[in-house]
Amino acid sequence: MGQKNMHHDGAGMLTDPVRNPQTAPSGVRTKRAFILLLLTLVLPGSAQVVAGNRRLGRRALQVTFTVWFFLAAALVLALTDRALLVNIVTNGWASFILMVVLVLLAAGWALLFLNTLRIIRPPLLERRMRPLVAGLLAVLMVGTSGGLAYGAYMLNVSRSAFGTIFASGPSLDPVDGRYNFMLMGGDAGEDRTGLRPDSMSVISVDAKTGKSITFSLPRNFQNAPFPADSPLADIYPSGYNCGDECILNSLYQTVMENHADLYPESADPGAEAMMDAASGILGLEVQAYVIVDMEGFSTLVDAMGGITINAGGWVPITAGEIPGTNRHYPPDGWIPPGTQKMDGYTALWYARSREFVTDYHRIARQQCVQQAMVAQLDPATLLTRFQAIAAAGEQIVKTDLPQDQLGSFLDLALKAKGQPMERLTIGPPDFGTAADNFVTYPDFDLIHARVAQMISGQAAAAEEVPAEEAPAPEAPAEEAPAEQAPADDSAAAPEAPTDNSTDIGAESGAVADPGTAQEEITVEYLQYLAEIQDDATLSTLLDNNGVCSPG
Repeated sequence: MGQKNMHHDGAGMLTDPVRNPQTAPSGVRTKRAFILLLLTLVLPGSAQVVAGNRRLGRRALQVTFTVWFFLAAALVLALTDRALLVNIVTNGWASFILMVVLVLLAAGWALLFLNTLRIIRPPLLERRMRPLVAGLLAVLMVGTSGGLAYGAYMLNVSRSAFGTIFASGPSLDPVDGRYNFMLMGGDAGEDRTGLRPDSMSVISVDAKTGKSITFSLPRNFQNAPFPADSPLADIYPSGYNCGDECILNSLYQTVMENHADLYPESADPGAEAMMDAASGILGLEVQAYVIVDMEGFSTLVDAMGGITINAGGWVPITAGEIPGTNRHYPPDGWIPPGTQKMDGYTALWYARSREFVTDYHRIARQQCVQQAMVAQLDPATLLTRFQAIAAAGEQIVKTDLPQDQLGSFLDLALKAKGQPMERLTIGPPDFGTAADNFVTYPDFDLIHARVAQMISGQAAAAEEVPAEEAPAPEAPAEEAPAEQAPADDSAAAPEAPTDNSTDIGAESGAVADPGTAQEEITVEYLQYLAEIQDDATLSTLLDNNGVCSPG
């Protein structure tokens, strides 16, 4: 009786089409092949349990369920404490362990697919079905094991980039509920002595909501005070006030050459000094800095695939300086008005150019570029261009932000991304005009009050003041650059606006759509004006090139 049952069970196993497909019809064999591939895709190890090595299958299922558990935990953490999750992933040792795990999972999943192919037994399939099954297997392996391997590679790239860009050190605590970062665009070209940050702004971010304010600091700002606890307060007790030699963007190199010993524990004394000056100007405690090398800025924009900006007016691409003069050759090219996608070279000159106009036009364009980069650095761009972006970041970004707090800052950036960023320029048009020398003789009580109003949410009260100051003065605007002109090579005379720019510029700058105001302007006409050195007409025609917005 027992022998009969054993014989019956053995016969059943031999006729089971799942484990013994040779006895099944060709259609069943084909269906079995696709089902086993599907099982390996959605539940790795299950194909082995039902049709192959059960011991291997059970071990693979244990790994699968363990991975599912950690994925569920990560999802819960992402919903409850996103910053902590990012801090774990960006931590040096944790990211290394995760990278190794991804590599092992990729290899294990690939081996399971190959084992599934052996279980399928391709010779038993119809000849026309064999390449289809093999092709599907290859696609699934690339999508699963290949995806995990690429994730490990991206994690390794990010580990290298984070380790290069970010500093090691204690975490920052918010001050009065906000983080205050100083962003500088450094330009240390061959024709310059040291680094002069021509683009300077402080980004103040609410630590809970991510709401942000950008305070832009003109490069020719003078008399910057220093907080009482700054080592420069003893060197410059009345502020950085030695005249045109002491404009704000010269402070970095001055400290690096003469007072670096005042910041013995800092890797970048010049940046520390710039933060102290910004703190004194705004009445805020600036906690960290980010320096972007403007020479390499175009690399970062290209790595992002370009940025889209609605440019308000024509912007010249400045040519080299004429030897022995403070003038430039006619521009190498022109950036037209209108919405356009800029590559790195174009975006760099859009943010850098100030020929025939003022620093305040350039500041407005720099703010637009910053906003465009934040708005357009979406997850899809990061995923598809991560390696190029990370490599560019390693080359051009320098910061003292602590790596261990990267998760908190990324979480704040994600919150800020969906909200409008308020802006305030510590100079015209928000403080004074180009003719009344506000940046040369600033009213710090007024600045501190306006900054405090914006931070406390009293934006409406803060906006009333520039609305009253907005009308252009009757005095010729050309007087301001003469008094504010710095002593370095970037203050070329042709870049100063003339008296023609005051009245017409106010009108053209108010035009939101540049098309109607500049439809008769051509590149040939602008180039002709530059060649005959008609700076007055050019300053009038270009006066609205600070009217812009992210595309």
